[in-house]
Amino acid sequence: MLDLAAFADDLAARAGALPPGRRLLAALAGPPGAGKSTAAERLAALVSARGQPAQAVPMDGFHYDDAVLRDRGLLALKGAPETFDVAGLAALLDRLRPMQEVAVPLFDRELEISRAGARIVGAQTRVAVVEGNWLLLDEAPWNAIAPRFDVRALLTCPLETLRARLTRRWQDLDFPPEAIARKLDEVDLPNARRVLAGSARADVQVDGTDPAAL
Repeated sequence: MLDLAAFADDLAARAGALPPGRRLLAALAGPPGAGKSTAAERLAALVSARGQPAQAVPMDGFHYDDAVLRDRGLLALKGAPETFDVAGLAALLDRLRPMQEVAVPLFDRELEISRAGARIVGAQTRVAVVEGNWLLLDEAPWNAIAPRFDVRALLTCPLETLRARLTRRWQDLDFPPEAIARKLDEVDLPNARRVLAGSARADVQVDGTDPAAL
């Protein structure tokens, strides 16, 4: 199991060995609450400091809108694999492979909506660290996503630690206690178990237990 510094060394070396004009795509998968966003941003900074410009790219911008989920009867399951535009994510990864400028969507957790073109991956960015729950899920149609990455990492964390972190997340967003309990027991923790049990074998495992280590 690698720490972020060692993983950054590995990514920088891999990126340096690529031909000109080719971007390295690294997956950082993990359950909700594992610290993927924090880890991806820190990892991108560490790789950049090693001479290979890197950016974090969240997967969550490909959430279907609430109106679509409501029409499909999936709103209560928002965050589950079937609530994402997998084909759209695949198309983005294909666009990211060449070193060109690419606009990517971001999910606004406070507004519960995805914002198109909310981040620009610059043409000089050599490494894209893509983070999300389902990047390594070994189920169709998600199993078409993992092969698009050059390196696949899984961020792991005990379920009780995830529960504590996710509770704080929803409290910070002013969710009432009953809504937090429902979200944890019906969505977040089932998703966490599914990520940990159903992800394809990763090239690298990263321990997300200690937030200071991220």
